[in-house]
Amino acid sequence: MEHQTKLQPECVFHYFAEVCKIPRPSKKEEKMIAFLKDFGEKHGLETKVDKAGNVLIKKPATPGFENRKTVILQSHIDMVCEKNKETRHDFEKDPIETYVDGEWLRAKGTTLGADNGIGVATELAILAADDVKHGPIECLFTVDEETGLTGAFALEKGFMDGDILLNLDSEDEGELFIGCAGGVRTLVEFDYQPVTVPADFFCFRLAVEGLTGGHSGDDINKMRANANKLLGRFLYQTNRKYDFYLLDIDGGNLHNAIPREAHALCAIPMEHKEDIRVDWNIFAAEVEEEYAATEKNMKFKLDSETYHAEAIERQVVTRFLAAVQGVFNGVFAMSQDIPGLVETSSNLASIKVRDHKVIVTSSQRSSILSARKNVADSIQSVFELAGARVDVGEGYPGWKPNTQSEILQIAVDTYKELFGVEPKVKAIHAGLECGLFLEKYPSLDMVSFGPTLRGVHSPDERMLIPTVDKFWRHLLAVLQRIPLKA
Repeated sequence: MEHQTKLQPECVFHYFAEVCKIPRPSKKEEKMIAFLKDFGEKHGLETKVDKAGNVLIKKPATPGFENRKTVILQSHIDMVCEKNKETRHDFEKDPIETYVDGEWLRAKGTTLGADNGIGVATELAILAADDVKHGPIECLFTVDEETGLTGAFALEKGFMDGDILLNLDSEDEGELFIGCAGGVRTLVEFDYQPVTVPADFFCFRLAVEGLTGGHSGDDINKMRANANKLLGRFLYQTNRKYDFYLLDIDGGNLHNAIPREAHALCAIPMEHKEDIRVDWNIFAAEVEEEYAATEKNMKFKLDSETYHAEAIERQVVTRFLAAVQGVFNGVFAMSQDIPGLVETSSNLASIKVRDHKVIVTSSQRSSILSARKNVADSIQSVFELAGARVDVGEGYPGWKPNTQSEILQIAVDTYKELFGVEPKVKAIHAGLECGLFLEKYPSLDMVSFGPTLRGVHSPDERMLIPTVDKFWRHLLAVLQRIPLKA
């Protein structure tokens, strides 16, 4: 990590640099789990790992704090692995390369992994410290938060014993989160039989690139373009206008990221070779105007291709493109209780072609279970009308806000004392693991906070360096104010 010695607090940034060295894609966190086990053992701390790979490291209270309630500090160890197209990086082998850009810490062409590596680093700094006052602490490190919350789902009753849980996975310093949305994933499959493209047809590749993307929870209300919706929109128009073949389509990757890129391999009669270029240029100009405020770097490319013989069955293409054009994407409803909070949304996350199937993945979120079911039903109905198979997952629960929370009041009071301003108390549209923890530990008192991150789940991910110190100071103050056991 460049300029590491200049970054404060030094102990937190030291461990963040260590975390960045360790590959930790979702579902492939073995190296991080081994690191945590070794860390716990080296520091003489009780360490255990459950069947899912969740790690718990316990640290006894410092002298004079033995009778305080036990606090669980919690972060997830996996990270979203996204990179720019031109970046050469193997997330299963290569460390994250970071650099300082003014007041921000960034990564070179990849996601930074501060979501939630900075939480992990903060826990490690607490565990290693000999000058931090605190009661009994349990540091919980969960696996696979980003692609299914499977670590939190698999957490067994009795694995931890704390009374209070501080989730360190929020992204706005000065804001305390006391609620989150639940979510569900919808998987769609169109079966098709291959057909042959006429030999005299013009083959070409379309690309929509350079979109802002972002987190499908936090950023869904920021009016950013969805690459799958944009490309699908043009293909829908093209299919209605020409004798059209779709040979391949690939857009987006992760269910919880707004897709930044989408590509399609197509064919039309050679006589319309110039017409399609004109159509594409007009479409690009229109879309650039529509998204002038939020998409400054979008690119539209059309490149000639050599002849490809095999295409997707044309009736299936017509039904698939109609569904992509018609299916809802974006903010479905705003909260009636909390001003400015997105209540319900849907993200058309990825489109892939594999094994004679067109596979579409979307995710739906809501802080209200019935509303989440409604939007998922809406998505399902469109694709079923188009003849696809649709599977809606079980989903995960939200976290209902408790404004009377004891730990919330402590967090508010300590923040005001430290910084002279009132923190904002909010709920978040993104999913946090807290809802799942409450299912198994219903008496937990919880709050979530963290330093300021922007552009998470994209290569634009960055962390505002000064907020890490404020977050750290606030956390230490909260730990000193934990109440006595009943």
